[in-house]
Amino acid sequence: MSINLRDTLLASLTSLPGTREFHIHVLVSSPRKHTALFPFARPRPRTYLQDILVLLSEQPTPDAPRILVTAIEACLYNIPSTSSAIFYVSKVDTTGQGAYPSPTSILVRTLLTLYANPATRPISATHFWIQLFARAQGQYLFANSSEHPGKRPLTDVKLCAWWKRVLTEVAMNLQSLGDVFSTIKPYYILPGYNEDEAFMSLRVASTPDSATSNGIIWQYGHPYSQTEIPLPCPEDTSSDQKNLGHFIPSFDDDPKSRFIDELAYTTEGDLIKSPIKKRSRTLHTEGSESKKGKDKDKSANEVDGKEEPPLGELRKVTPEEFWERMSFRQECVAGAVTGFFSLGMSSKAVKDEGGEEPRASTSAPSPLAPQPGQVSSQINKRIMTSLLTAVEFSTTERAIKATESLEGAIKGLCEGITPLAAGQGNSTGHILRAPTPVQGSSDRRTPEREVSGESTYLAPPKTPPPRVKHGKGVVVDVSPNPFPEPVTSMETYESFIYGSVGVSNPGPTSRRAEEGLSRGGQENAEVGTGQPHVTVLAVRKKKKRSA
Repeated sequence: MSINLRDTLLASLTSLPGTREFHIHVLVSSPRKHTALFPFARPRPRTYLQDILVLLSEQPTPDAPRILVTAIEACLYNIPSTSSAIFYVSKVDTTGQGAYPSPTSILVRTLLTLYANPATRPISATHFWIQLFARAQGQYLFANSSEHPGKRPLTDVKLCAWWKRVLTEVAMNLQSLGDVFSTIKPYYILPGYNEDEAFMSLRVASTPDSATSNGIIWQYGHPYSQTEIPLPCPEDTSSDQKNLGHFIPSFDDDPKSRFIDELAYTTEGDLIKSPIKKRSRTLHTEGSESKKGKDKDKSANEVDGKEEPPLGELRKVTPEEFWERMSFRQECVAGAVTGFFSLGMSSKAVKDEGGEEPRASTSAPSPLAPQPGQVSSQINKRIMTSLLTAVEFSTTERAIKATESLEGAIKGLCEGITPLAAGQGNSTGHILRAPTPVQGSSDRRTPEREVSGESTYLAPPKTPPPRVKHGKGVVVDVSPNPFPEPVTSMETYESFIYGSVGVSNPGPTSRRAEEGLSRGGQENAEVGTGQPHVTVLAVRKKKKRSA
């Protein structure tokens, strides 16, 4: 069943109170091979990655300019070997310049529910995980938006409570689908807090009683010791040694990833582990083809005929010890409350008329096959770089120009127009077509600077990834993608990427503190400025005693 993500998100916004018009841009990249989700697993599972970017702008009246209010960045990981998928919410942010109430909460809930529901999930996976790291900060996607007076991010505790409430509502929506899931398990942990301390910290905005009665009960801790929902990474059955790399996934800009990387390359004496000396390859004149075939079949985990053990302390540290030591990490003891949230679920197997589970079909579509409406990962990368480095949202005027620039860049990339590079022209987001040479022209003029490819993109210069990291060769995907990158056109733009919807509903009766968040799933709140009711208590004066 093919579901249009853009239309689903727009439909969810029609119930918001007030009168305004929403404009949305949804960019979902085509699947590509990814080797960094479980970099220390032996063997490393084959994984496919998709980037997801949602940009929402609004205008109070048709004559008013558009202004971005919400952005969501997420990643979808597909692990076919275990029929599992992970939806990682990387960042959520707001500009603080939208009308009340903020559309962020309903937008996040709808996005998570759509991917978690097997009927609308765009990939085939029996076991599905939603994971995020919540850390309150002033801004993450909208540069300098923390300087705008209308943006008031939630505090660390309120941010964690916000995410717990949102994920509870997602779990309740999934449970209301009927007999679809065999189990739904939510987990959360606040490093440095025990269960009672964490519950008391989040009690103001904790899970409502109705959620508990419906069977949504939060487990305090991590999901890596449970057996009800299979973990995404398959177990290593070839060795008796436990490998922590099979439990902890590695995400970009996530403290778990940095910690497990340190564990992998740290010895007992806190020294960097020396690289393992491998046998040098030599050319063979006779039987080179057969030798090449043997080397190709040889496991990457074997060195000189021996199986390579887990790196560093990965074979010694258990998941329980890992999370206990996470409480002492800098990201978790910097004076602010942080939270790790996981929502796992397993779908019930669909049985045929004979009551048996159908076998996997050999003619099933490849997980690398692009779907209608998907774009190249380079387009997502370009827009994200523009959002982070080329525009800012410190004032309303700058936010309007930034909105025009980003929305124009998305449309321009679909039309085959290259956006201006940083520092070229002005900051209004104008776009230029590549100059077309005119044959036979007698005009003598300085040739235009070439505007094509990566040369004019907004990406800042950076060092290419190393071939060797911590003494070990970096494993890359050498096999090419059998499917070409999708070619984006205006038809794709109008049918899947851009859409708008007008909302005209009765407004809220009162303005209360608006929901929001900050990093990690991480949105920034816009707090209402309504007049609170104040009760003045009169002071009873004590009568003096007569002399």
